[in-house]
Amino acid sequence: MNYVLDADIRGFFDTISHEWMLRMVQHRVADRRILRLIQKWLKAGVMEEGNWTETERGTPQGAVISPLLANIYLHYVFDLWVDRWRKQQAYGDVIVVRYADDTVLGFQHRVEADRFLEDLQGRLAKFGLELHPEKTRRIEFGRYAEHRRKKREEGKPETFDFLGFTHISGKNRNGTFIVRRQTVAKRLRGKLQEIKQQLLRRRHYPVAATGEWLRSVVQGYFNYHAVPGNLDRLSIFRTRLTRLWHTQLVQRSQRRRLTWDRMNRLADRWLPEPRLLHPWPTMRFAASHLR
Repeated sequence: MNYVLDADIRGFFDTISHEWMLRMVQHRVADRRILRLIQKWLKAGVMEEGNWTETERGTPQGAVISPLLANIYLHYVFDLWVDRWRKQQAYGDVIVVRYADDTVLGFQHRVEADRFLEDLQGRLAKFGLELHPEKTRRIEFGRYAEHRRKKREEGKPETFDFLGFTHISGKNRNGTFIVRRQTVAKRLRGKLQEIKQQLLRRRHYPVAATGEWLRSVVQGYFNYHAVPGNLDRLSIFRTRLTRLWHTQLVQRSQRRRLTWDRMNRLADRWLPEPRLLHPWPTMRFAASHLR
């Protein structure tokens, strides 16, 4: 892939057409009771300060049915259409990755990336959707991006964020091209801020109870983010979390000062060390079968 199209649909969950949504569900579901139930979900409305407002578009915020309806909607609006476009319009390689309304596409040729973006805008408009003009962008990315941009004196290749990771055109120690993934800095700060608020509520909990809770939080965070090339960000996360915990312990006690030697011992006891929990892509895709 030489070009990446990072497509973002503006206010997707708020602009889904109820008429199109029901027509898409009816394509596979004939039970009228299920259809009426889905229609009630869509018409549930919004309650703000005791006042109920009817919704004519979009899916209800926080409803358990919303992610499912969103996938059904985009299956017909995007998935089937992009598969047909790739077979009929493209002569180079095209890779499509979609998770809910977040979509990233890889193209071999720039002209196809630009033509697809134009066709996608028309396709979405037919179903009452539109791309976010500021968040949707086509960037040069891949094995030859750094060389080409350096030749044009344009600096390093641009990066893109997807599913909590910043994807970077990089190289390994041998100088071979790899895609490096790092936790999005904004997400990391947001997670630390969330933990900080929780620590304030747990200020007077026993140290062991707080340590047990922090261990589960850190391990859960590592289970997702511990991909190759991201250990530096995980170390930063653990270090800043240790400082937050130290501040919480110091503020709750006025009798004695908590030394950093003791704090580091607490961190070593309760906070897991960063380590890789996901294999490199070359290992992950090198699957064999009994046949």
